[in-house]
Amino acid sequence: MKYRHKILFNQLESYRSELLEVLKDVTEEKAEMIPTGFRNNIRWNMGHIYLDQYLWIEALTKEKENVPKTFHDWFGFGTSPSDFTDETPNFEKLKELLKNQPKLIKERYGERLEEEFPPTEMGMNTIEQVLIRTIFHEGLHLQTILDMKKLIK
Repeated sequence: MKYRHKILFNQLESYRSELLEVLKDVTEEKAEMIPTGFRNNIRWNMGHIYLDQYLWIEALTKEKENVPKTFHDWFGFGTSPSDFTDETPNFEKLKELLKNQPKLIKERYGERLEEEFPPTEMGMNTIEQVLIRTIFHEGLHLQTILDMKKLIK
């Protein structure tokens, strides 16, 4: 694996660890609260981060990820906690999924980061480029979670 790819996976794992650290003092109850001015809650943001990473990989590679279709209904763009059902993963399950995701992506795509695909609408044509985008996206939602935590206290 190239050095820059090791750095990329180190960043993916490091930022995910940071997210999980921020979630440590969040209770299941607080994860369900929608603060004034927001349309979603912490739990939704967690599921959205998880889903988004796989959506972009799928969009690029056209390979199916092991994400149930219902995740799109619960955590896709434009959804909200009002779309949740009894089957929607709870806070603890989402933390577990988020914790394991970087390792699974590394195992499946670690040697394919430079493989070229037809470009997405954003012009990305490698998994490496997609991961850079999804790390940025995760940072946006991490900040949203931090903002929510301030209002929920």
